[in-house]
Amino acid sequence: MQAPPISTTASAPREAVVEERETDRSRDPAAGRRIPWWIWVLAGALFVSYAALSVRRHDMLLSRSFDLGIFEQAVRSYAEGHLPVSEVKGPDFPVLGDHFSPVLALIAPLYLLHPSTDTLLVVHAALIASSVIPLALWARRTLGAPAAVVIALCYGLSWGIASAVGFDFHEVAFAVPLLACSLTALANDRLRAAAYWALPLLLVKEDLGISVAVIGLLIARRGDRRLGIVTAVCGVTGTLLAMTVILPAFNPSGSYGYLIWLDGPGGEDSGLPALLHRLTIGLITPVQKITTLVLLLAPTLFLALRSPLLLVAVPTVLWRFASSYELHWGTGYHYSLVLMPIVFAAFVDALVRRRSAGGGVRRYLAASAAITALLLPQFPLWQLVQPATWRTDHRRDVADSVMDLIPDGATVQASTHLVPHLVSRTSVSLYGWADSRPYPEWIMVDTRVPDHLRWPQSAAEEKFKLRSAVKKGYRTVADREGFVLLERPSSAPGTSLGPEDS
Repeated sequence: MQAPPISTTASAPREAVVEERETDRSRDPAAGRRIPWWIWVLAGALFVSYAALSVRRHDMLLSRSFDLGIFEQAVRSYAEGHLPVSEVKGPDFPVLGDHFSPVLALIAPLYLLHPSTDTLLVVHAALIASSVIPLALWARRTLGAPAAVVIALCYGLSWGIASAVGFDFHEVAFAVPLLACSLTALANDRLRAAAYWALPLLLVKEDLGISVAVIGLLIARRGDRRLGIVTAVCGVTGTLLAMTVILPAFNPSGSYGYLIWLDGPGGEDSGLPALLHRLTIGLITPVQKITTLVLLLAPTLFLALRSPLLLVAVPTVLWRFASSYELHWGTGYHYSLVLMPIVFAAFVDALVRRRSAGGGVRRYLAASAAITALLLPQFPLWQLVQPATWRTDHRRDVADSVMDLIPDGATVQASTHLVPHLVSRTSVSLYGWADSRPYPEWIMVDTRVPDHLRWPQSAAEEKFKLRSAVKKGYRTVADREGFVLLERPSSAPGTSLGPEDS
């Protein structure tokens, strides 16, 4: 069966739709560029909510070395004028050998003005909130202002965005406004704009080139075959170049490290039969994957399935569900962030075509709002209305006072949630991580971390390693409220700890 065309007026011929749009623009050339005040208010309110939650969680010592510490070290590197490295990944580890995300360099000027983790968190919030604007404008123009308000709120409060906001900073936040703008342009026959907005995705993350390729195919299907094919080729070429040339060139192992997820945990279940299983029945098993798919489409009442725009989500869904890494399958963390603008763009497109064909949209909007409201308490944005989020813990001041004892520029190993608080002024790595720089000048550990937040070692392992460090000559400088600070003896700079101690 042929898929329905992407059109804001499905019942009208394509030529009539284009002519009508051109007539509207000739009457009011600025009509397409005006952004009503209430859309700015909506986007601003969402930005404040995202930023408040992210910064507050960081202040509560709930941010982590993976991945916030890594990203801040990359941005700090760009701000200092050199290629990005991350001590959290390993001594002088080249970040361009981990993921191809040169777009992070755009944050460097802001980081120079305010060298703090908060800078990344605020930028993260602004990028996500800005993606509401093109979707709301499109919905307002085609469905009316009330519908645009509902769609903007359902999108801005969706669980995929909430999960990403509640998990620090990630480079894919740059992809969200780009996807929203590209798909909005595509659905409104602004094909060149759709391609121009899509191509920068190649600088956000290596896998997004396949999403660019799908957008290119949709552009070709809309009528501009040359532009569509060029866009698709650029997308595929960009991904292949990043994965087979750039990333292996920078990675110390000489390969693209994340292909390991196509094998089973620890390398078992590898080989062609296992890969075929993972790319067939393994895409829908275990049931966690089906649950994620249902939750992705539920806020649209599965109406998004009627729009070809949803095809742009297929590459991301495929690599996640083909992966052997269980966290890729679920609804937590940031993995669904790039899917939300695609799903809601498909939702708007389907609603527009349904309305043009004489169908009502109010019940879909009401149901979408109800489902969003039901899911909201299960995800991190709900923490904004919880009193515990705003309650001050005296241990936070103690942590600051202990960290202040560490001089600027020192080499440090620290607990995962302390790392982001030291990145801006020290060379910090993760305590208990096998690849961390050995024998640092300082070790700072929070020994009272709840078990569900403790990583990458258990409490018993941590206790053993602290004792081993003391035996090697480290001096206890502070031990307050569970925060332990050790200093390496200056008289023995050549001594090194064994792997079991570092």
